[in-house]
Amino acid sequence: MKLASLPQGRDGRLIVVSDDLAWYADADHIVPTMQALLDDWDRYFPQIEALSIELAHAAIPRRRFHEREACAPLPRAYQWVDGSAYVNHVELMHKAHGADLPASFWTDPLMYQGGSDGFCGARDPIHIADPAWGGDFEAEIVVVTGDVPQGASPQQALGHIRLVGLINDVSLRNLMPGELAKGYGFVQSKPASHLSPAFVTPAALGAAWQCGRLSGTLMVDLNGQPFGRVEAGEECTFDFGTLIAHLAKTRSIGAGTIIGSGTVSNRDPDGSPGRPVPQGGRGYACIAEQRTVETLATGEAVTPFLKAGDTVRMEMRDAKGKSIFGAIDQTVVLG
Repeated sequence: MKLASLPQGRDGRLIVVSDDLAWYADADHIVPTMQALLDDWDRYFPQIEALSIELAHAAIPRRRFHEREACAPLPRAYQWVDGSAYVNHVELMHKAHGADLPASFWTDPLMYQGGSDGFCGARDPIHIADPAWGGDFEAEIVVVTGDVPQGASPQQALGHIRLVGLINDVSLRNLMPGELAKGYGFVQSKPASHLSPAFVTPAALGAAWQCGRLSGTLMVDLNGQPFGRVEAGEECTFDFGTLIAHLAKTRSIGAGTIIGSGTVSNRDPDGSPGRPVPQGGRGYACIAEQRTVETLATGEAVTPFLKAGDTVRMEMRDAKGKSIFGAIDQTVVLG
């Protein structure tokens, strides 16, 4: 089942979307918003699922679904935390700053708490007030949870995942070093993130969803050219059950919490940091990784960070070539 939100008020209006993302049916006569559905999942999910089946059989009134008209599935959430499922990315970022990766990072995930009071839609522009801040995209997988009790095990945590989607976790790379030097983590260097047009139930992902990991190629284009064709499942060190359990170690988690995988990242088969797509590699899911690889290879980063007019696109497709979550497709603007 696929769900989305259309603009209405501050929290959007819940709709059910067909598997091919071509049609939608209003769901607000059952439950008004996605957050309200997540708050009372057991009560409303059977009715929403029945509505989805009726939509699939064209048995109810339906309308054309246009991704550009959707807002973020959750325009605001009670919590947004980002993890480090792809340790290769973390290792490359350490190398970028001349630091070694602690061995514990392979067994104990990193996680930071970001701003959740406003998520942007998939077609909303990326606003960067100052290009000197080093604007970057980060293509990631996200899950949305129901209520999770404190102390839940990784296996128990998997049962509380309600929805799966994509996110562009925008970063301002040149602001990060100063913030991290303070020892308190990201604030200014992490502006609003952009969510995929639709979120999908784990069951609807079929074989692509196994043991808390999503398999498949995450396609990232910059200015219409392939930038990343990274595999989401192969080097995912920490599954989402482990990430959720890490967060729930000392507190319960509220329904509607969004948890990110961190930037999807691959190495080459020989263990090297990876190559750009034009060179036969899988490329990268953020500019910072490509810049790091360039620095390691030649001593100088040549790929620029985002500038006004740049376009960024992120999408995953199923085995039949159909878009799973819809595309995050944006233009960079100053201001």
